Amino acid sequence: MKKVLIASYDMEVGGVERSLISMLEHFDYTSFKVDLMLYRHQGEFMNLIPPEVTILNEVAQYTTFRKSIKEVFKEKHYRLGLARLQSKVNADVLGKIKKMTEPGYYQMQLMWKYSLPFLPELEREYDVAISYLWPHYFVAEKVKAKKKIAWIHTDYSTVETDINLDLKLWNKFDHIIAVSDACKDSFLNKYGALKNKITVIENITSPHFIKKMSNQEVDNPMENDNRFKILTVARLSHAKGIDIAIKALKILKDEGFENIVWYLVGYGGDELKIKELIKTNELKDTFILLGKKTNPYPFIKKANIYVQPSRYEGKAVTVREAQVLGKPVLITNYPTSKSQGLDGVDLLITSLSPKGVAEGISSLIRDDNLRKKLSYNTLKTDYSNKKEIDKLNCLT
Repeated sequence: MKKVLIASYDMEVGGVERSLISMLEHFDYTSFKVDLMLYRHQGEFMNLIPPEVTILNEVAQYTTFRKSIKEVFKEKHYRLGLARLQSKVNADVLGKIKKMTEPGYYQMQLMWKYSLPFLPELEREYDVAISYLWPHYFVAEKVKAKKKIAWIHTDYSTVETDINLDLKLWNKFDHIIAVSDACKDSFLNKYGALKNKITVIENITSPHFIKKMSNQEVDNPMENDNRFKILTVARLSHAKGIDIAIKALKILKDEGFENIVWYLVGYGGDELKIKELIKTNELKDTFILLGKKTNPYPFIKKANIYVQPSRYEGKAVTVREAQVLGKPVLITNYPTSKSQGLDGVDLLITSLSPKGVAEGISSLIRDDNLRKKLSYNTLKTDYSNKKEIDKLNCLT
């Protein structure tokens, strides 16, 4: 029986975490003994981890990575706190010099680089070690394994990092997994030398689970809302384009679409900015934040359309879930959007702008036949792909 380690941050509500749960549900536990290293034992998905998986004990130093610098110092991790401060200062300075739109990725990269000397190694040795979420320094530097695999979930053409540092990291892995062909292509445009390491394994989708969970009773204000309901499930962040959605709704309101409402399931660091933008655009009663939800499927089920207004994605898990539930889906033309479906067949792709999103929604509201066509095509498509796990088995 092969010993496998999988490492990730936590089990907070998110697309990456849902895809990890799906993968764990499809492992062959007669052939693999699986340990899960979570830097923090927190998140609503903790109780969804299959019982066959052994969750390793928390290690105090690793729990600091999603805490504030203030918390890190308060817990007396002084060297890690100084490493965090150094990474923030350096990323802020270089971000301004290079005019980075999102220096956060570079800061995270530096945070791990500076923290490495103060992080303990894992004592156990494994046949296979999988790092499920970037940055992959823990598995690369602190784990002993015969084979190492790293997962990529995002469009790396949009991620601003130190490429030389990245290449040193990626070269410590035997295989790199991309969640879509488009995700793979964008990665290789940046790291072409890694072509022989990369393989595509899509996020595993369980239509049966999604449909079952969509029938669960939850407190849902969408139930009795008779307006035309738009839904987005996303982190409140720049990458997910929530500001684009708010501006698009403002355009629609100004054009006379009064009987519409946009619900958003999710949470994140940009919440205050987003609330202020909602207030500025006078959309308090029509752009409604529902917060974090462990089960987003009953909300998707009640929507008239699902919209993903992202600036970039690897492959949006929520888009596939909305398609499984037969929803007309609209997404922006982010670089990997073609991996989500066929434009005009099982989803609609609009330009990445408030105007483009507004025009796409307008066409879906006005054209009942278009909505029916998209919905019909999603319902007749088999989105189950549990055989994707076989590709991982071949690599291990």
